[in-house]
Amino acid sequence: MSTAIQTPTLSSVRASSGAGSALRPATELLGRVSLVALFLLSGVGKLAAYQATSGYMSAMGVPAALLPLVIVTEVLGAVAVIAGWRTRFMAVLLAGFTLLSGLLFHSNFGDQIQMTMFLKNLSIAGAFLMLAANGAGRYSLDVRQGR
Repeated sequence: MSTAIQTPTLSSVRASSGAGSALRPATELLGRVSLVALFLLSGVGKLAAYQATSGYMSAMGVPAALLPLVIVTEVLGAVAVIAGWRTRFMAVLLAGFTLLSGLLFHSNFGDQIQMTMFLKNLSIAGAFLMLAANGAGRYSLDVRQGR
């Protein structure tokens, strides 16, 4: 009689957690859309208020010349994650962007609002890392392209 401890496999964990349910693909898509809605709207908002955003960045010590890169990162990153295109790479990129933004714009930890905003960024970065680890799911270009 063997007393070896059996380590669960990924497939056994998925099977026991109901992860193969019919709702999983739709839930993954809804999660991706929810995660990046903020970035899509924020990027479009920065485009609409370009001068004001440029001034805010400069006031915070961030070169305003980076604003086009910020807008492209937010808008195209969000669209890529929604579509599930190169999801793991885009999720890591957006996680880094989110952490960097938090450090640059919300690092006054003596101010409770700024601390909360930083923790929000940290939480979003964590969600992106989960997406990077797990992939986009069935309703994605990654799956269609065999990634």
